[in-house]
Parts: sequence; C-alpha cells; structure tokens
Amino acid sequence: MQEQVSDHLLGSLVDQRYLVRTRLAGGGMSTVYLATDERLDRDVALKVLHPHLANDASFLERLRREARAAASLSHPHVVGVLDQGQDGHIAYLVMEYIKGHTLRDVLQEKGGLSPRLALALIDPVIEGLAAAHSAGLIHRDVKPENVLIADDGRIKVGDFGLARAVTAATSTGSLIGTVAYLAPELVLGEAADARSDIYSAGVMLYEMLTGTQPYSGEVPIQVAYKHVNAEIPAPSAAAPGLVSDLDELVQWCTAKDPEQRPVDGGALLSELRHIRTTLSDEQLDYAPLSARPSLAAAEQAASLDTTVLGSADAAHTEIISSGQHPTSVLPQPAQGISAAAFPTSVLPPAGPLPAGTDRDASSAQLSPREEKRAARQAEKDRARAAATPSRTLREGNVRRRAVIWASVILLLAVLAGTAGWFFGMGPGSPGTIPALKNRPAQEAEQLLRTAGFQSRPQDVFDDEVKAGYTVGTDPAAGVEIRKFLPVTLFVSKGPQLFPLANLDGLSLEQAKDALAGAEMTLGRVSEKYDEQAPAGTILSQAPAKDTPVRHGTAVSLVVSKGPQPLPVPDVRGMDRAAAVKAISDAGLTAKVAAEEIFDKKAPAGTVLRQSPSDGTLNRGGTVTLTLSKGPRLVEVPNFVGKSAKQAERELKKLGFEVELDVFGGILGLVQSQDPVDTMAPEGSTVTLRVV
Repeated sequence: MQEQVSDHLLGSLVDQRYLVRTRLAGGGMSTVYLATDERLDRDVALKVLHPHLANDASFLERLRREARAAASLSHPHVVGVLDQGQDGHIAYLVMEYIKGHTLRDVLQEKGGLSPRLALALIDPVIEGLAAAHSAGLIHRDVKPENVLIADDGRIKVGDFGLARAVTAATSTGSLIGTVAYLAPELVLGEAADARSDIYSAGVMLYEMLTGTQPYSGEVPIQVAYKHVNAEIPAPSAAAPGLVSDLDELVQWCTAKDPEQRPVDGGALLSELRHIRTTLSDEQLDYAPLSARPSLAAAEQAASLDTTVLGSADAAHTEIISSGQHPTSVLPQPAQGISAAAFPTSVLPPAGPLPAGTDRDASSAQLSPREEKRAARQAEKDRARAAATPSRTLREGNVRRRAVIWASVILLLAVLAGTAGWFFGMGPGSPGTIPALKNRPAQEAEQLLRTAGFQSRPQDVFDDEVKAGYTVGTDPAAGVEIRKFLPVTLFVSKGPQLFPLANLDGLSLEQAKDALAGAEMTLGRVSEKYDEQAPAGTILSQAPAKDTPVRHGTAVSLVVSKGPQPLPVPDVRGMDRAAAVKAISDAGLTAKVAAEEIFDKKAPAGTVLRQSPSDGTLNRGGTVTLTLSKGPRLVEVPNFVGKSAKQAERELKKLGFEVELDVFGGILGLVQSQDPVDTMAPEGSTVTLRVV
C-alpha cells in the first residue's frame, strides 16, 4: 500500500504549495518525502499520514498535537516543524529538511566509535533533548535513525512526531518507539517522562561505544523482556579498554528504576561535559575493536551452559558443549593465605592431587579474572604475615605492657570517636545536594553552606537561565556525597551571543546558507519592489546586522522584487504637449520621433502612433511617439465636360471623397465641379454636377 502512496504523490502539489519530489523514508504511521515549498522556494521534509489512517479523527488530532508541541520548540539541535495541514485525504506535517545522513549510517560504516567521537556526536543530541525537556516535551523515540547529521556538520534530533507535552497523559497501552532503545517503564505500559528519553540515549551511547546493541533477540518481545528484567551491561564488557567513567555514565542513564537516572537532559548534559574534560587524550582516543562478539554469545560462553540455544550452523548461535569448557578448581591455598578468600565452590577437594599433576598445573586452569583475584589476596596475606612477628624478642615488664595497652586502647577510642564524629556529624558525614537551578547565585551558595557543603562557583553560558542565577551543580541535585567534597556551582552568564552577519545584497539562497552556518534560523520572508536592488536579493534583515543574538534566533528577511512595473498610458490622438505630460506623470520618459507621417484623419501635431502602446515598463522606461503631419495636399484635376464615371474613378484614386449632384443624368457628363484646378487636402470631398 505504501508504494502506491509514493507513486501517487510523487510529482503532485500538496495543498497548492508543496511539490513532492522524492520519497525519503517510511514508518508505521507516515511516509516522509522531499518536497519543495513553492511559496518560499525552499526544500522541506513532508511527513504524510498513511492513507488508511488519514480518515481516523483520533490520528488526525494526534498529528495536530504533535505539530503544536514540536513547533513550540526552537533549538539549533532540534529539527524544526514549519507547517501542518490537511489537503483532502492527505494529512501532513512539514519539517525542516536536513541534507546529509543519520547516526545509523555512521555506526553501520564505522562500528564502534572512539570515546572522543561518541561523546562529541551525542553532546548536541543531549543538548537538544535538554531544551525539549525544559519546554515540557519528551521525544519517546530516541535512536540513531532520528539523529540527523547535515553535510555541513550540524547535528539535530529529528522526528519529534511522537513527542507529547509532559502535562498531557503519556501512558499508553501500546509500545511507542523502537524496541531496541525502549525504556522499561514504556514496555510495562507506565507513564513516560524525560527519564525515558535518558534511558534511550544511554542505550544509544552504549551502541556508539561498542558497535553493538546491548540486547538482541529473534523477535522484538525478547528484546523488550530483557529491557525489563536485565541490567544493561557495562560497555567495557563488550569493548575491553574503555574507561570506567563511561561504564558508569551508561549504567547511570540505563538504570531500570527511573529514579536512579538523571532527572532530565540538562542534568545528563552537565555530567557528560564534565566527563569529557576529565578523560585523558589516550582514554578519549581509545580505538574499539573492529569486530566484537554479540552480547548473547558472551553470555553463553560465560555460563558454560549445555542447553541447546539454536541450530549449529554458521548463521545461528552454536551449541556449547560441556566437554569444550570443563569446570576447573583453584589450588590449595599456600601457607599464610586465608582459605576464606576463595568461594567454597571453587576450592579444591581435600587430599592430594591426582598423580602427575602439580599445583602449578592445576592453577593453570584458572580463568584470568580468578588468577588476578587470587594474586591480589595472596599479596595482602603475605604483607599481613610479614607485619606480624613470629615470636617476641623480649618478654618485658607486665605492668609496662598494661600501661602501653591502655594507652593504645585510649588512643584508639579517641580516634574512633573522632572518626565517628567526622563521618557521622562532621565534614565527612553524607549530605544530599539541594536543587538550586534558577536561584540567585548568592542564595545558592548560602544554601550549600547551610547544608554543610563548600561551593566553587563557575561561570557558564546558558540560553535558558538568566545571568547571575544558578544553572546547576556538579554533582547534580539529589546526589548524596560526603560534605568535605567540593561542589561546583554553575552560574549563568546568560546566553552566549553572536553578532549577526550582514545579509544585504545576498541572494535568498546565500542568506539561508549564511544563517545555517551561524546556527540561526530563517524567519518570515517578505518581498518588496526596489528600483536599485536586483530581484531576489536581500534588502533588509531583522534583527539588523551586528546585533548580538543567541544561536537559533529567527531572522526575518525582506527580498527585492526588482523595479516596480508601471502601466503605459495610451496617448494616441493627443497633441504633443498633452501626450508628453501624460507619459511623464506615469513615471515614464516620452521620446518624439523625428519623422512625422501624413494622415488624412489625424490633425497635424497630434500623436499618430506610440511604442509600446500598452503593457508595463520599469520606472523611467521610454515611450516613443510618432506625430501626424495632417492630410497631404493634392492637386484637383478639372473634369468639366468629361464622363462623370471617369471623373469619380480618377478622383478616388487621388484620395478624394466624391459627391455627385445629378440633374437628369441623361448625358452622364460633368457640368461643373468644386473645387477644381486647385490644391485640396487628401480625403476632402469633391462635388461633381452631372447632366
């Protein structure tokens, strides 16, 4: 059905405005086309509801709500919604067209990304989500396919078509979003909020760092089940060598309990940028392996299960045989090493080892992780044994030893009391960071001091929080830390402002490119006649050039329509002076031709012809006038005594009108004529008296 829709719409004009050019993508609700807005002459993305849904009032109302919600958000990292409407059976949404590719294309080409590239790509995504969350919107479908990367490097979050206002009812009985990135609460049919987007972003970051999704399954319900019942593994399990800070970041975002995640995109953005500044170049430029085993395969290898998980051919998961990975045991602990350091399930049985087997050979069966753990415990026990003398060198005085022991016990009691005070009520006691966003900086510092924390103010730019007010803290609000640890207080310097470039004289397309390069948006475009500026060039802009504005500001443009065309007046039949004045009053220039023309009907000095005679000209255009010389003078021959018919014929050839005055007419001869033997104007009347 969808292909028929594409064929039907391609080349058509939707709502007498949007010319559909090609199909870009299709989804469960709609199809997206590349179209041209013929009113503003720009490319747009046209999202058309599927035909079988276009007659459903509930879907149409949902589409209208989506348009209103998304259009209320204007941010340089969010794809803008430009228009919404319905043309017959076609319900549509018009969005900003981003020419480029998606994050999915990047992942398919490169697989796992370095932490530097992954954090750089996800930063604008989280910034866009933070702006949406601050405006009361949630996305509900964060995934690599909805992260658009323009050819000029701009990164935008697309398809807020499933976003809902947080104040509206967001609980639904069906899954909305892609199951690979779906938060557990959505799988369970619970209400979604900003933290649901955070979960999806965490899964996406996992995939960017490892090149694989955390869960896989033959059917979507298997993946959804894992989101609800399993913990997202650390990325370093799939990509050994990743720094632990990235593991903690992903697992913080993907906690099953929404209360354990960042509260919104703003909180996550602060932590994300903090981590980027603390990692070394070596950690940021860590190159993940080009090919990693799937998580399912890793789980199978770890469990050593002999259950059949799939067919044994190359295209499916292999059957894991118990004979290939026999269970091994640790060696008997050496002298001085506590046996309690090892789980009883892996201790060797009492008694000697089998013949021909020594302790080193037995330990060779340990996994690398068990060997490291055993080595660390052995080192601790050796250090403890070395610090404990095997015998007393001198018995000493019993009373002296009692005094010493009493002093030691008293000192330990004082130390224990001091430690108890320090960690119970003093600077080492735990405290929860208060919520300080949008509070004056001095008030926020006082609240931190009252709570027992020491603050370190740090000025930052922020588009939402006004200057002098708190943007947030590091650690974030709600986090519990020891009070002696410093708390960074981010204080807004207001939005970062950038001067607008001068767009005057540029073409409309050049102005659009300049605005996009400066991360500004195109506002209202109007047209105006101008006598000097060529058509299609920019006459003015608002705000004006060099005005400091924030990124994402809408800039309105006035475009020249060229000189205004003026109608040409018809001055034929007027005398010269009147004709010249009429043309001049119309804003045009009159030019009188040097050659005048005889005309038997137009009086001398009047306008006989003009070029052009109608239509329009630009101001100052020339109208050429040709004047009449009046009728030509012709000598009138004498036809008295001649045949009246011959006389009439000859006079008409000369251009005269002939009037016959017949008296009898029997002879048919001219008795007299008037005028005769003189010059007369061409076209005048000659009277013949006929007998």
